[in-house]
Amino acid sequence: MARKQLDLPPLPAAPERPAPLRIGLTARLLHKVPAELGFRNKTLQYLEQSLAHWIIAEGALAFMIPTLESESSLRRAAVHVSDYVRAIDGLLLQGGADVSPVSYGEEALRPEWAGDRVRDLYELDLIWECIIQGKPVLGICRGCQLLNVAFGGTLYQDIATQIEGAHIHVDKEAYDTHVHELELLPGSLLARLHPTMEQAQVNSIHHQSIKDLGNSLTVEARSLGDNVVEAIRWSGSSFVYGVQWHPEFHPPEASHLLDGAALIGEFLREAAARRARG
Repeated sequence: MARKQLDLPPLPAAPERPAPLRIGLTARLLHKVPAELGFRNKTLQYLEQSLAHWIIAEGALAFMIPTLESESSLRRAAVHVSDYVRAIDGLLLQGGADVSPVSYGEEALRPEWAGDRVRDLYELDLIWECIIQGKPVLGICRGCQLLNVAFGGTLYQDIATQIEGAHIHVDKEAYDTHVHELELLPGSLLARLHPTMEQAQVNSIHHQSIKDLGNSLTVEARSLGDNVVEAIRWSGSSFVYGVQWHPEFHPPEASHLLDGAALIGEFLREAAARRARG
């Protein structure tokens, strides 16, 4: 029998749940697709699931943002990068292929270090549009390197051959189980997020790193022993942060590794604050 027929008061309305934050993730590009995948003469754009799950686990929505290159069948004028940035609350730059040396005014020292210039241009557009709109940006691995390039910095094309005495920063066999120690610099965001720690262990899956620091960027962490830059932050008007390791690959139960939840939590708090300001 209906509550109205029983002369009972109506049930209180359920509290309105705030809309989840919308985080855009840049795409990895596969320009030469293996024949067995069945996409002949096509480019694939894809997302590594650990990164998406890292976002979703904190209650936010993850959306991959496709490229808008003018040579495709899509008319670039129909959808602008600013439209995508307006639709999201923050941007996360995936890892992946090397940054092209052309993007910081150099030539590749070896053919295999030529990088992905197409992806660079696509992500640089997104980075600067986020800065214009005041949306937070978090760069992971390659994303950290590209943030440095966006602000006028340069990169070591290969740590092993260009930094004397450097540790091994990539082990293809161990992949994300290869770790090293880093120093959290005093006064850094990482030091604030982890107040009881001065050093920490992180995974290491990169052969390139920051050389000349970009304009208005500060170093937040360095690899212990060889001083390779491991984290950077922009000192400008919005949240722009980059880390060289993959915090999304740090499982919560791995107590020996730096907790990735603190960093993604800070990024999402910045995104929520930006949304609240309208």
